[in-house]
Amino acid sequence: MNILIQNGRVIDPASGFDHTADVAVADGHIVAIAKTGEKLPANFKAEQTIDAKGCIVAPGLVDLQVRLREPGYEHEGMLASELTAAVAGGVTSLVCPPDTDPVLDEPGLIEMLKFRAEKLHRARVFPLGALTRGLKGEVLTEMSDLTDAGCVGFSQAEVPLENTQVLQRALQYAATFGYTVWLRPQEMHLGKGVAASGPLATRLGLGGVPVAAETIALHTIFALMRSTKARVHLCRISSAEGVELVRAAKKEGLAVTADVSINSLHLSDHDIGYFDSRARVTPVLRQQRDREALRAALADGTLDALVSDHTPIDNDGKALPFAEAESGATGLELLLSLSLKWAQDSKVSMLRALDVLTAQPANVLGKVQGQSNSLGQLHVGGVADIVVFDPTVEWHVTPDALHSQGKHTPFAFDMTGMSLPARVKATLVAGRVAYQAA
Repeated sequence: MNILIQNGRVIDPASGFDHTADVAVADGHIVAIAKTGEKLPANFKAEQTIDAKGCIVAPGLVDLQVRLREPGYEHEGMLASELTAAVAGGVTSLVCPPDTDPVLDEPGLIEMLKFRAEKLHRARVFPLGALTRGLKGEVLTEMSDLTDAGCVGFSQAEVPLENTQVLQRALQYAATFGYTVWLRPQEMHLGKGVAASGPLATRLGLGGVPVAAETIALHTIFALMRSTKARVHLCRISSAEGVELVRAAKKEGLAVTADVSINSLHLSDHDIGYFDSRARVTPVLRQQRDREALRAALADGTLDALVSDHTPIDNDGKALPFAEAESGATGLELLLSLSLKWAQDSKVSMLRALDVLTAQPANVLGKVQGQSNSLGQLHVGGVADIVVFDPTVEWHVTPDALHSQGKHTPFAFDMTGMSLPARVKATLVAGRVAYQAA
């Protein structure tokens, strides 16, 4: 179908393009971007028109951390519900970790997941394969076979590797074939608490996770990267000290990228309040100084991408004492709004606010794939993954406002929920309207 998106402010962070323009889409690709006064191709005839006046037209968002809950946890989320939540939030491409049930450590499981996702015709799904069989940290998976099946990288998800020799061998193998290993830095024995070590955790009687749990793991990862020359993406950095280590590693020239979650970017341990299980997330919420360091690092490029860390959880998983509650929160539909809120609070440009959701995470994904692609970009000839949103609309985060099967989020902290900027008007995936607001 030929679609014309008219009169919007078109922003493409990859190229720096920022003009009022019309975007013409045909056969799944962008065929023209015409600034005011410019003409569309004479042979282009629109079959559907989207009025984007007062709205921003941007590349579809790329989210590097999304749990879809299938297979194995369908009571907390289904592919259909979570991919609907994705496009409702403007997310057109997402990466899912391998900690499903069964674990994504066999090619057949990867192929089935991709097949089922493609049949839904919503967001693109890029699976991570398990780094070790069953995520048990003992035997490496067949990375080549998993890559052929569609994996874009390899991860232990939330299961730290106790055996450093296994990690070394994994990085050596990945480096040999150009694969990227995705790791959340956490020392196994220090990372067993449920809140950030500090006065608040002590006062509440909660088991603490010290910053050293992150920094010790980072030192180990960087030492092994130096010897193996492997490429690593660090998932959800959470501390000021962690930021400094990532900054130093990049300055050294190590092949490392890193992201931060919307939870760590906006919240601190004080948001736990009186044992609010909605704030039981991984990594744990740290102190305000850590939050401010993460915000600054995302602004200056030390951290490459912002992720939703979407983890839908049912009522039974959260209706427990804080330390026993299931860790995680829904986030797909909050990602765009919370990036814009961060930009407003930190005096960051709209271009950078969208860059950490589009071009930068697409670069991480592109490096993983080992080939150039047009995800996270708007240019003639590129794939038509597009989000149209109104930046002036304010909305309240309430369970009823979410399409996800998981309704729990620390941003719905009272009866009305946090007030956030921007609502998605339409989302196109491969030139097809995957979501349009009523």
